[in-house]
Amino acid sequence: MIKKDLQPAEYNEYYGRYIDMISDETELIKGLENDKKFVIDFFSSIPKEKLEYRYQPEKWTIKEVLQHIIDTERIFMYRFLRIARADKTALKGFDQDDFILPSEANKKSIDELIHEFTVTRLYTLNLVNSIPEKYLNAMGTASSSPISARACAFILLGHSIWHINIIKERYL
Repeated sequence: MIKKDLQPAEYNEYYGRYIDMISDETELIKGLENDKKFVIDFFSSIPKEKLEYRYQPEKWTIKEVLQHIIDTERIFMYRFLRIARADKTALKGFDQDDFILPSEANKKSIDELIHEFTVTRLYTLNLVNSIPEKYLNAMGTASSSPISARACAFILLGHSIWHINIIKERYL
């Protein structure tokens, strides 16, 4: 049972805003399972007429925010796998804005996006469960900063909460 006992040296300070959103008592697998339900319930509850709303012209729509959550999970789980398997290759960062346009998130139904999230999260749960606990503390480099495998997974929990809070504040 892996709890959030991350040390600051395990992740770039930028990710602290996500890490700080989750309780110190959060157990990784249970947290990922609870977050899955939280994300699905939240996005399922949004009125259809709001899903393509932008609170400013250059900002993402709610559908695009969900796509961003999905894509970020895919990238962080790739990092998680590489680091947990002791791959010392420095992993490049990604520009989240470059991912939105080719995702064509606004052409997808909310049901398609929720399905995409669900499948992605099931992969995440499967992957995290498959890694022996002793390898979760493995350190690697991503976006030119040190990061542990377990930090890659815990960041996802706070990341979805962060974006849902923004949607609640600025979109709804």
